Amino acid sequence: MNNPVKILIVEDEMVIGANISLQLTALGYEVVGIVPRSEEALSCVKQECPDIILMDINLKGDIDGIETAKLIQNDHDVAIIYLTANADDANFNRAKSTHPYAFISKPFKKLDLQRAIELTIERLIQESTESTSENNPSSEDTKPVILSNCIFVRHHEKMVKVNIQDILYIEAERNYCRIYSKDKEYLLVMTLKDMDEKLPNNHFLRVHRSFIVNLSQIQEIATSHIIIGKKAIPVSKSLKEELLKRLQTI
Repeated sequence: MNNPVKILIVEDEMVIGANISLQLTALGYEVVGIVPRSEEALSCVKQECPDIILMDINLKGDIDGIETAKLIQNDHDVAIIYLTANADDANFNRAKSTHPYAFISKPFKKLDLQRAIELTIERLIQESTESTSENNPSSEDTKPVILSNCIFVRHHEKMVKVNIQDILYIEAERNYCRIYSKDKEYLLVMTLKDMDEKLPNNHFLRVHRSFIVNLSQIQEIATSHIIIGKKAIPVSKSLKEELLKRLQTI
């Protein structure tokens, strides 16, 4: 139901590229390619339209990672994160001209990669929110941004992160829907139908015309309702079979 963040890896050491790919996939991101040279990177960006590029600065061949980033930025608005084993001042100053979102020095740990990606995503979301506000200052219906493991929702004039594992259930309120998490509530200008289409279906299920539930939060199942927290949530007869089937596969 949702689209994971798409990441392209441009790395001429294929063992390193494959290892990065495994780590990103485990974190829930979609790796759209691992390419070793500038020409292949340009082609892949055109075909796959990644959200983020992990770019090795010291690519083999006539065109290095920094020049490749410049060529990509001529036609595509994409976030660049540089990978480098040589963080000298000359390369750093050249790289700065492409306005990268982060630098990761080799060798790096999985946590370094994870944090760089998460910070880049949050910055992209913030930039998108600011752009929406500038184009339509009176708009109050900024849609939530749904990633593989979290949702960014508008709350008190800013976008805040809600971890999917913390969401209990979502309830319809006419053309709005309200997210109930473990410690807060968030009212969104979005119908429950639209929310249902965007949420990851491995975590959530619509059990009633007015409710979507986080399957991992269900505590009790009765004949006509389920219990999450202290809330009794009705279950439609037509959806009860699907609920039981899904719970058997968790």
